[in-house]
Amino acid sequence: MFEYTLLMDFDRNTYMRFACDTGGTFTDLIVEDDNGALTMFKSATTPDDPVRGVLDALSHAAKDRGESLDELLSAGSMLIHGTTHALNAIVTGNAAKTAFLTTQGHPDILVLREAGRLEPFNFHIPYPAPYVSRSLTFEIPERVDSVGGVMLPLDENAAVDTIAKLKKQNIEAVSVCLLWSIANPTHELRIGALLDKYMPGVPYTLSHRLNPALREYRRASSSAIDASLKPVMTRYLGSLTERLAESGFKGRTLVLTSQGGMIDAHELAERPIHAINSGPSMAPLAGRYYAGLDSKLPNAIIADTGGTTYDVSLVRRGRIPKTRETWIGQPYRGHMTGFPSIDIKSVGAGGGSIAHVDEGQILHVGPESAGAVPGPVCYGGGGSEPTLTDACVVLGYLDPKFFLGGAMQLDVKAARKAIDNKVAKPLGLSVMQAAASVVGVATENMVQAISEITVNQGIDPAEAVLVGGGGGAGLNSVFIARRLGCPQLVIPETGAALSAAGATMSDLSSDYRAMFFTTSTDWDEKGANAVLRDLETQCKAFQKGPGKDARSHNIEFTVEARYASQVWEIEVPLRKSRLSGKADLASLVADFHASHEEIFAVRDEESDVEFVGWTATVSCGVGHKRTGRLKHTADEDVVIGRRKAYFESHGAVDTAIHSLHSLKPGKTKKGPAIIESPFTTIVVDPDAKFMLAPSGSVVITP
Repeated sequence: MFEYTLLMDFDRNTYMRFACDTGGTFTDLIVEDDNGALTMFKSATTPDDPVRGVLDALSHAAKDRGESLDELLSAGSMLIHGTTHALNAIVTGNAAKTAFLTTQGHPDILVLREAGRLEPFNFHIPYPAPYVSRSLTFEIPERVDSVGGVMLPLDENAAVDTIAKLKKQNIEAVSVCLLWSIANPTHELRIGALLDKYMPGVPYTLSHRLNPALREYRRASSSAIDASLKPVMTRYLGSLTERLAESGFKGRTLVLTSQGGMIDAHELAERPIHAINSGPSMAPLAGRYYAGLDSKLPNAIIADTGGTTYDVSLVRRGRIPKTRETWIGQPYRGHMTGFPSIDIKSVGAGGGSIAHVDEGQILHVGPESAGAVPGPVCYGGGGSEPTLTDACVVLGYLDPKFFLGGAMQLDVKAARKAIDNKVAKPLGLSVMQAAASVVGVATENMVQAISEITVNQGIDPAEAVLVGGGGGAGLNSVFIARRLGCPQLVIPETGAALSAAGATMSDLSSDYRAMFFTTSTDWDEKGANAVLRDLETQCKAFQKGPGKDARSHNIEFTVEARYASQVWEIEVPLRKSRLSGKADLASLVADFHASHEEIFAVRDEESDVEFVGWTATVSCGVGHKRTGRLKHTADEDVVIGRRKAYFESHGAVDTAIHSLHSLKPGKTKKGPAIIESPFTTIVVDPDAKFMLAPSGSVVITP
């Protein structure tokens, strides 16, 4: 475990907060002190007990301050936690035994999904299993139509008989998704009451409460996933809060959500689906902040390099796009969350990604990862397969004696031997050529992930700044930016813990949604405003409840809209909380045309526009505004050393080594150079230029 202190300006009257992100390899911790200091720590993630990894990082922070863990925690007012525990439970099959209750005649919602095949002509791939098996799917006699009319009353006796069957099978959670419950939830509510009566203590999810959205599969899938996670996350978050309290913490525990906000731990336990992309959703928040400080480009690509994955997201003119196309696993083969979340593309290309040569003499890097255990070969933890980190050690990018501030000594000989045996000899290359090839393939994997998400969002990477986060971001981000044509690369000072840094910037937030169909030609202004009024009421209740002590409040409204006869909608922000008259409608329609053209490069102003779903997002600021001015920069540049580093097309080059804080702000320098801090290493090849910005970020021109 290791630490690093950053001093940045804050609003006064600050108070101590902890932001902790549990990743696949490392657990990142940022301590926001009373005097405005940010201190970063890392500890190894403990997959068998993730809470222990959090406590390990906190213990090291306490030791660094000369305090006991009890003294540190008792001074804290808030702990913000990002976790992959929910996602891991699904992937590993450790979610609760869940039953699915649906309308009679519709038992195959989770089986059929929304059709679609990833490989339409590959018939060797078996049909994917539903999230809840057919044997645990139960049909309830009832039927509501699309406008909320009761076509067939709920058969309560049949429902009670079904619940009796659930008890016999020792069901641990129940998902209820009835046809058109979003138009009339009476039957779902009654089933919920029956579950309370006959299966007390067994958690359940009603689809109209969790996800009042159109499209049956997405609503059913989200309710099934949410229900299955309730026992798991209740135990995990209970363990987290209890063990923190036992260690001296008396403050508020908040958990990060997939939507880029945070909610109280006890509330997340009631809606655990929000935690599926908990940690990665924070990187775009931090990326947006630093892009605003260090770049004038309108769009930003946020790339977070972890030990296991490479997560890519976007910022479009200050807004972070969200998607409803979130799959756990591969599209069509996995399970859709059916819930809006920050649009993040993840590929298996982190620092621990394993390099191997296949039977056709083709080099691959990832998606398999050495993870935290056993880790890359150079860690000396028992790993035998060469990784991206091993390649960077061999190339001279990483100082084996100063890795993670000297807390870990790297075994260069073991890394070289692994690269030689597993990559160089099979391909007939020198060790240096093989290591450079590993970096090159990993770079291309990352470039393809960025290209996919940017093109899909209508963004040209050549007109965006690349913000590199994660401990391994600096190793090849210059190569990625050049390959994409990005004119600027920013490596933030807190980039090594970008998600944890984003957590300190996040707001307490919640989304409220409702369905109301109207069109631009048959516009129901009164109905639309009634929906917006109801959503605003829910947001204000949140402000007065969980957000009552916040320093700021904000409510944003969006609507899902489409051209007539289109299947899918796009999200359009509303300029006002209410719509009044023809002018407001015309502005809304114009905003839809502009958004559609930006995403799909076409617009059809002659077509009718249909408005389907309405969303209100409430945000309550609980942190403190940073001005981003670095307080401890050097008066003159200092080269702290030199070593040979290998760059493809340049060979081994004598390279200047800088400490991050031995750089003078505002002075542009040419590569080659390697910039080191206890948490990250930034590699600048001979073709690039770099400077330290006043914010503390390293800004590179590829």
